[in-house]
Amino acid sequence: MTKIRPPEAALEDLLFDGMTLAVGGFGLCGIPSTLIELVRDSGVRDLTVVSNNMGVDGKGLGLLLENQQVRKVVASYIGENRLFARQYLDGLLDVEFNPQGTLAERLRAGGAGIPAFYTRTGVGTVVAEGKPLAEFDGLEYVMERAIVADVALVHAHTGDRHGNLRYRLAARNFNPAIATCGRVTVAEVEHLVDAIDPEDVQTPGVHVSRLIEASDVTRHIEQRTTRGPRPQGVLA
Repeated sequence: MTKIRPPEAALEDLLFDGMTLAVGGFGLCGIPSTLIELVRDSGVRDLTVVSNNMGVDGKGLGLLLENQQVRKVVASYIGENRLFARQYLDGLLDVEFNPQGTLAERLRAGGAGIPAFYTRTGVGTVVAEGKPLAEFDGLEYVMERAIVADVALVHAHTGDRHGNLRYRLAARNFNPAIATCGRVTVAEVEHLVDAIDPEDVQTPGVHVSRLIEASDVTRHIEQRTTRGPRPQGVLA
């Protein structure tokens, strides 16, 4: 049975006020832009968004901030989004900061059915405040809870009708972990094919409920840095 949906039906009956939404990507790399726009257009509110960051002003998850649809963010980086920083500093947005590796493991654990795990990261800092501590082999560890989202949104380079996904280059960042942690996972892909070779599958279709073709595959650049030609005789 095909999992391919038209974009207008991608999130049908999935979104509700107060839900937890996990979204793949890193900055503007590998973000599910089409699905984010569909969330914005739905008008759903009071979202808890789990993502490495919130994109930039006017792009990616920044669209949901501009539309005042987000109540809480679970992330590791405020990044280049001025509105994100301003809403946080003004007390309009609840932000739960996680060390980046801890956030990735919380997502992976949620997908693997592991309710919690212990890590050394954050021990002795505000990250560990209010969380259970335990000693293993003479060292102190803090317990972190897994993340399971109501809906997960991911972006992949290639997908097939069974929901198998393959990512490309740096877009294979948070997407694989987030694809597994949603009770329902919706993927947007740049290229739809009949079947992906099993050797090339990076997210098995069992994790993916719905699939759409991305309407926009523009490669947005978070920060553009250029330099002039090297002086003659100077090696890089």
